[in-house]
Amino acid sequence: WYRARMQIVAALFTDEINLRQVAGPSTRIDLTGVQFSAVAPSPLPLEWAPHLVVIIRCGAGESTTAALEVVYYRDGEQIARNVQAVEIEQNKFGYRLVRAEMEFTEYGTVEAHCRMDMGPVTIVPYTLLPPPEA
Repeated sequence: WYRARMQIVAALFTDEINLRQVAGPSTRIDLTGVQFSAVAPSPLPLEWAPHLVVIIRCGAGESTTAALEVVYYRDGEQIARNVQAVEIEQNKFGYRLVRAEMEFTEYGTVEAHCRMDMGPVTIVPYTLLPPPEA
């Protein structure tokens, strides 16, 4: 017996997320500072915690509860993990903020592997870059 699951519509690293109402019951999600990389604010090693926004859809006939899992990998090694319960009405959208504090001892890319209830994985890369030479 198969029960349809919620789906990830988008997953992005951002500076901010804001919700606003428009005419009727329609809502807008404003994402600012969408990014896939950042310059390190100080010399390494440092702790970095970018904000990941995961936008989720619950369709008709789907379970209204699920688990969102985000696992962060660097060079194939798991460095952080976040699991949180999600509850969204059928035929609605929702979002979750995921913030993982990661230790960087060298510059490079981390991949956030996002999935709902052990479903398909959405991978979002994030690269920490060295500061420009003075």
